[in-house]
Amino acid sequence: MLKRLLIVDDEPNLLRAVAACLKAENYEVTTARSAREALVLLAESVPDLIVSDIRMPGMDGYQLVRQLRGAPRTALVPIIFLTAKDEKTDRIEGFRAGIDAYLTKPFEPEELIAVVNGILNRVERTHSQIARLVGSAEQEAPVSFQDEELTDAENRVALAVSRGLSNKEIAAELEISVRTVENHISHILDKKRFSNRVEIARYILQQKDTGD
Repeated sequence: MLKRLLIVDDEPNLLRAVAACLKAENYEVTTARSAREALVLLAESVPDLIVSDIRMPGMDGYQLVRQLRGAPRTALVPIIFLTAKDEKTDRIEGFRAGIDAYLTKPFEPEELIAVVNGILNRVERTHSQIARLVGSAEQEAPVSFQDEELTDAENRVALAVSRGLSNKEIAAELEISVRTVENHISHILDKKRFSNRVEIARYILQQKDTGD
């Protein structure tokens, strides 16, 4: 499955250049001309990584990052700043807001690709390690759930979550709206007293292991 990237910048030429650079590396790229437009896109689907400018009309990059880091759906999405602001104070503010990398314009395509690849490879390794740890923990001490049962629809959504699908992908596969998917996930989290999607995936894996 192609990794999905969101590029946010109010400069059309730069936006096209960055998008072309990353599409050439076989990434699926979506673009936004402002932070507000980016938020609309993020409400529909969460990408694997975001590249954003800082200086933009209305909401700037710092505000965008802080809002994303404060929302459960986007709190862990890797974010790279690609900006003309190259002062040390700008970098410090960016890292304090929660970015993962800071690159300056004019950008070097090879550097951008190396940083994007490096971050996504690290995330992939982290997910694999979590899966191994979850599997080991289940073998040592299976978790017993004493809470509400899921409906058939919720079970289908939970199964799709365990396969690593995004809300948009789940909606397309099950032929329902993204909002309905989000509602099902919210109900699953409430019923099972989970805090995130990883725990949903763990629950499904346990059900498969026990034959439920």
